[in-house]
Amino acid sequence: ITLEGLPAGSTVQLDAGRLVREFTGGQRPYASTARFTVGTDGRVDLATATPLSGGYGQPDIRGLFWSMRPSPGAAVGLTPNQVRLQASVGDKVVAERVVVFRPALPQVVTRPAEGLAGALFATLPGKDKRPALILLGGSEGGSRITQDAPIFASRGYAALALPYYSPPGWGPNGPVPPELPGLPPTFADIPVDRLQAAREWLAAQPEVDATRIGVVGTSKGAEFALIAATRMPWLRAVAAIVPTDVVWEGWGNGIPSGQRSSFSFEGKPLSFVPYQDFEKEFAGFQTGADVRVRRPQDAGRAANPARVPAARIPVEKYAGPMFLLGGHDDQMWDSGGMAEAIAASRAKAGRETVALVFRDAGHAIG
Repeated sequence: ITLEGLPAGSTVQLDAGRLVREFTGGQRPYASTARFTVGTDGRVDLATATPLSGGYGQPDIRGLFWSMRPSPGAAVGLTPNQVRLQASVGDKVVAERVVVFRPALPQVVTRPAEGLAGALFATLPGKDKRPALILLGGSEGGSRITQDAPIFASRGYAALALPYYSPPGWGPNGPVPPELPGLPPTFADIPVDRLQAAREWLAAQPEVDATRIGVVGTSKGAEFALIAATRMPWLRAVAAIVPTDVVWEGWGNGIPSGQRSSFSFEGKPLSFVPYQDFEKEFAGFQTGADVRVRRPQDAGRAANPARVPAARIPVEKYAGPMFLLGGHDDQMWDSGGMAEAIAASRAKAGRETVALVFRDAGHAIG
C-alpha cells in the first residue's frame, strides 16, 4: 500500500473505515488513522513508513486494519467486506481507494461430512494431503461454525466444522425447532467423544494427513477443545479462543439448575462448577437490565470453592503446542485471566504455549 505524487516533506494523514459484522448479526462502523511524513520522492510506503501518530507505532502494512476502533459514521456507503482508505494533506482529500476483502478463496471446495450431523468439510483442490483442523463453535450452536470452514481451508488446512449442539430458537411467531435435530438441543453432558468420530471421518478422506489433526474452539468450544486435548493424545495442536480453565454447569430447557455438567466423556458427566443466580441474570433479556454472564460464573466459583479443583481442566497433561486468546474486559467469563492461568499451569510442566491477552477486549474478540 503506497501513496505517490505527494509534496516532499509534507505530512499526510491516512484514514481507514469499515463496517464489521458483529456476533449478534448487526454491523458496527470501525475506523483508524495514522499520519506520515512524505519522503523526498513524494512517496509513503506503509510497509516501511513509521507513523508520526495513530493507532500503531511501527512500520506495518496491516497497521491501519488491526488498529481500528469503533467509530460512529466512519463507514458510510460501505459493505462489510470493504475498507475505505483515504489520504489527506491538510484539509484536502488527495487520494481514495476501497479495498475489498474476500473471506475465502473461490477455489475452495466443500462437502457435507456424512455421518456427522451438520458438519461441513472444506479444502483446496489438489492431491496433497493437508493438515486438518476441527472447528468447534460456542453456545450459539447450530450450523454457524460451518461459515468458518472455507476461511481455514483458504490458508491450506483441511477444515472440518463440527456442530455439536443445536438449541431451539425463537422466531417472530414463537418457538422454532432446532436447526440440526440430530444434535443435543440442550447444553448438558455434551459428549467430548464426538471428536473421536470426527478424527475417524477425517482419516478416511484422501485430502487429509491424519497424523496432523488440530482443534480450534471458541468460547464453549474452547472449553470443549481443552477438555479433548487432555484426553485425546492424537491432537497435534490446540487453539482455545476466549477459554475457560474449568468445566461449567450445563443448561437448557428442562435442565434443573446446578444439576448437570456441560460436558461428558465416555458416557460419564464431567465434574463442573455451578453458576449462582444464572436465571436471575438472564432475566435481564426480558426486563432490559444489563446481562453479564460473568457475574453468575464468578459468584458460582466463589460459592463453590471445593468444586473448583475437580472441575479444573488439567491442561498440563496435553503435551502438544497450545494457543490461547482472551480479553480482560470479558463479560462472558474472565477469558484473559483464565488464559494466563492456563499458560502458567502449562509453563510449570514445560509445555509449549502462546497466550495473547488483550487488555481492553471482551468476549466478542472470539
